Amino acid sequence: MNTLRFITAGNVDDGKSTLIGRLLYDSDSIHTDQLGVLQKQTKQEGVDIDLSLITDGLRAEREQGITIDVAYKYFSTKKRKFIIADAPGHEQYTRNMITGASNSDLIIILVDARKGITEQTKRHASVGSLMGIKKAIIAVNKIDLLNYSENTFNEIQSDFEAIKKELNYDEVIYIPVSALVGDNIVRKSENTPWYKGKALLETLESIELATTSKLESRFQVQWVIRPKDEENHDYRGYAGLVLSGTYKVGDAVTILPARIETKIVKIERNLEVVTAASAGDNVVLHFEKDVDISRGDSIVLSGELPIESNEIKSWVSWLDTQPFQLGKTYLLQHRFKNVRVKIQSVDQKWNVNDWEFTKETEIGLNDIAQISLKTNQPLFYDAFGKNPKSGNAILIDETSYTTVGALMFL
Repeated sequence: MNTLRFITAGNVDDGKSTLIGRLLYDSDSIHTDQLGVLQKQTKQEGVDIDLSLITDGLRAEREQGITIDVAYKYFSTKKRKFIIADAPGHEQYTRNMITGASNSDLIIILVDARKGITEQTKRHASVGSLMGIKKAIIAVNKIDLLNYSENTFNEIQSDFEAIKKELNYDEVIYIPVSALVGDNIVRKSENTPWYKGKALLETLESIELATTSKLESRFQVQWVIRPKDEENHDYRGYAGLVLSGTYKVGDAVTILPARIETKIVKIERNLEVVTAASAGDNVVLHFEKDVDISRGDSIVLSGELPIESNEIKSWVSWLDTQPFQLGKTYLLQHRFKNVRVKIQSVDQKWNVNDWEFTKETEIGLNDIAQISLKTNQPLFYDAFGKNPKSGNAILIDETSYTTVGALMFL
């Protein structure tokens, strides 16, 4: 059973938390004890059961009426497992959306049927596209408040189709829903006989996702395993996650940065010996000869070498309250590989709301820009658009060790 990771995004009060609550509630994915607590809370507040409480992780959210963090929820059906990220709606929380979108396969963008496509709709769609998400669902919510108007739904679909050409989504699906009432969330609604598509849950269960096993093979060493006991003194294993592609026993591989060539002689997964491993597998690789390999080294198929450079162009989403400093040394963490880096220049800044690029050189919290970096040693990586699994990294302030930026290599 494969897992679908998706993020929900929308304007404030568009009903993201209620949508997720309805999805969990109607699919019987809420534990009985949790349901009892929700009913008790709701009774105290003097209203019907508030489904948004299911994803409200912070009391301040309910007091202020806004979502101020990324809330994760897990549930499963007979067909698929799901991980949901409920992202904030406010523009000043763009960094939180970047966090939620970075590991998502799909984005659900809520659109209030009464308001249509807004600037925030465009921003959420743009950020999702920038983060490499290829599948999108446009959930036209609160359609019940417009008497289930087919014309309104068609107008919103037409308006989004007009901007879709600026984005990189492979597939966009439009669904009229009412999160509050439950129309087209888990089951098709009789109130929208003109809608011929699937309900939201069935869409999530059946949508086909691009597989990372078809990308070029990428593996980075997380742990070097060399037992000290007499019985296993000859054991040499290199543990980590297969980021993309497939590795098989007998494959010729290159160890980077040393450029040592060798062959895979054994693969272990879950304490069992296997002949192959694919994207998403945690494995231990063994090689033909004893080679000097360290944490953070990359192991790639010899015919699939990545980019090697110490001058890198990248998108950056700035995550820190302190603005960036041109020429300052930061740490660049590419999974388990750390190098020192300086920002050489800000090439252009992206005004997401207006879909314009400007020549501003200041980068502050939640800003997105293209920058030029120079590392103190060559980095081995892929362009994010070609392989998101090895095309991203984070910037860290080397004094405070605060994560200040999310990078997507060009």
